[in-house]
Amino acid sequence: MIRRFLLYLHTGRSSALRGLAQVIHEMRNRGVRTGILDQQLTEMREADPALLPDGLLEAIDGPDVDIVHDLDPAIDELVIVLGGDGTILRALEIAREHSVPVHGVNLGHVGFLAESEAADLATTVHRLLDGDYSIEKRGTLNIEVYDAEDRMVAAEWALNEASLEKSDRQKMVHVVIEIDGRPVSTFGCDGVILSTSTGSTAYGFSAGGPVVWPEVDAFLVVPLAAHALFARPLVLGRSSEAAIEITADNTCSAVLTMDGRRVLDVHAGMRIESVLSPNSIQFARLTHTPFADRLVEKFELPVDGWRGRGHDDPAAQER
Repeated sequence: MIRRFLLYLHTGRSSALRGLAQVIHEMRNRGVRTGILDQQLTEMREADPALLPDGLLEAIDGPDVDIVHDLDPAIDELVIVLGGDGTILRALEIAREHSVPVHGVNLGHVGFLAESEAADLATTVHRLLDGDYSIEKRGTLNIEVYDAEDRMVAAEWALNEASLEKSDRQKMVHVVIEIDGRPVSTFGCDGVILSTSTGSTAYGFSAGGPVVWPEVDAFLVVPLAAHALFARPLVLGRSSEAAIEITADNTCSAVLTMDGRRVLDVHAGMRIESVLSPNSIQFARLTHTPFADRLVEKFELPVDGWRGRGHDDPAAQER
């Protein structure tokens, strides 16, 4: 039986290219094939030669590396991503429709989606090849956009968030927030964020939204700089539906952005509807790290003086 892992990386980052060379080497030694997208290979061939480690392109041209146009769920067991959260989000656009698990190796800064670090890459690859991981599912949003005549003009999805933002920095965009088919509030604002629990530590966090544990089956509505007495973030359950209507009297158009990547122009009279998707993203996890520990690590939160009650603190034991 042929085994293959698809590799996806930040092709403009030297650390990711070095990691790619190492992963190909480790997988070759285990008799497992490597898949690389043709588009990413083109980007590497066109990259600054100074970024490429010696022998990388020769290794890619080897007999145990497949250059593919898309992921093949019949062969590809898993996607290994070398980069930060942005690279992982790009890889998920490929993996999501095929329900193939993704494992992220963090080469960015404050990343909540990646688990492994580059320093442990060899161990990470061996554990993934041995199947020594568990699957963690993360909820996503389904987004539908309708024009002023209620014709659907776009169907999208997001793992972190869909952010509606005004196009003209000198104006406000006027919106109506609707929850479960009922109007809740009208206000002028800089925008509105529709966020998953996973995305609560992304843009929604910067906008003052709550931090929600990723296993919570919920999504958020977070206004951006709203001119209103009631413009608090809302936390909605799986059965809820949220809608944002751009009021017909708007003189300011807006932009809807999914996960910071896919962009749609939105105009007066248009409507954005959102629900939690029945489909989830799958992450391959090597360890079960409490989310509280990840918060402390990523945001460098002070916890001096914590005593706890009958709990072991692995971090303290390491110190």
